[in-house]
Amino acid sequence: MHINDRIQTFIEIGRILARFPLPVQDSEAQPLKEGEADPMQEGEADLLQEGEAQPLKEAVLEAQAANPWFTQDNIRYALNALGAALTSENLGRWIDPYRGKIERKRERVKTVGVVTAGNIPLAGFHDFLSVLLCGQRFCGKLSSQDAVLLKAIAGIMVKMNQRWEEYIHFIDKPFNSIDAIIATGSDNTYRYFEYYFSRYPHIIRKNRNSIAILDGNETGDELKGLVSDVMLYFGLGCRSVSKIYVPAGYDVMQLQPYFEPWDGLIHHYKYYNNYEYQKSIRIVNKKPFLDFGNLLLIEESRMASPVSVLNYERYAKVENLRAELQGQEDRIQCVISAFDAGLRYMLPGTAQKPELWDYADGVNTLHFLIDEI
Repeated sequence: MHINDRIQTFIEIGRILARFPLPVQDSEAQPLKEGEADPMQEGEADLLQEGEAQPLKEAVLEAQAANPWFTQDNIRYALNALGAALTSENLGRWIDPYRGKIERKRERVKTVGVVTAGNIPLAGFHDFLSVLLCGQRFCGKLSSQDAVLLKAIAGIMVKMNQRWEEYIHFIDKPFNSIDAIIATGSDNTYRYFEYYFSRYPHIIRKNRNSIAILDGNETGDELKGLVSDVMLYFGLGCRSVSKIYVPAGYDVMQLQPYFEPWDGLIHHYKYYNNYEYQKSIRIVNKKPFLDFGNLLLIEESRMASPVSVLNYERYAKVENLRAELQGQEDRIQCVISAFDAGLRYMLPGTAQKPELWDYADGVNTLHFLIDEI
């Protein structure tokens, strides 16, 4: 299959995902309250061609039933974000520097095993996209927490062009006859993956956290964007901000009004249980915290925070903070900042909308697929 045909398929997939009904509450994909009506309401179906995306609509319902963290709004946000990324312009900008090498490898098709994460909807899509655009075969072992959405997209691709059947396979058993591996998991599974897949060319990812740096000059829109970076997907993504750094003397309570539009999260039983548990253990242990009603803020040096908790830490000079963080880059996925803090950063509100060239862990997947296998 020629690279232009592969790109065209993903442009069409992007069009379908971008037209998939938006989250019904607002563009920030705040989860619905438990028991509210199915948001796929009458009239929304007009935005989709029944034969084109009906399998995806069914997969959304199945994914929500299988994983309570996958609310329809969160799934829709993920689909729409991917749709916005999969444009002709973006795909061209991303692939064109590698086009010659990809074409030269057309006769040396390899099979790439991919182990996906299941923390947020379609966490493995970028690896799926990368493998197929490079002309390799995708052999996916999907997380049990996110086992239907990617298959639904693959099914739509096969309907568009039956040749995709030669390149896309999903398995539930151990890998057999693969040439390389891309695996994403926790710190514990990382050690297992390193041992088990050491004989293959590989990319193996482990836990990372995202942080934000404030200087006190953020606008209301920037703070609103930051809050979405914290709260989207219940904070479960590696791109979800788990800790903020604020200047000495900064009043973190001024952030509370920006979190109020996300009060709907507290009606999600799993999130609420985490929120109540974290609050209870802080009270029992007489540990200080700030309660925003839908999130706890805790002054803490660690980057990682539990669901329903946002850590914060004060800094005296941004130069010193920069030097400290540069020594911890292997633990950081994203740095969110409205100003140039001297680090590779993203603007508030963009953490969950990565560009195609924003590689997980900073590892260039295309380079690996083209030059290392």
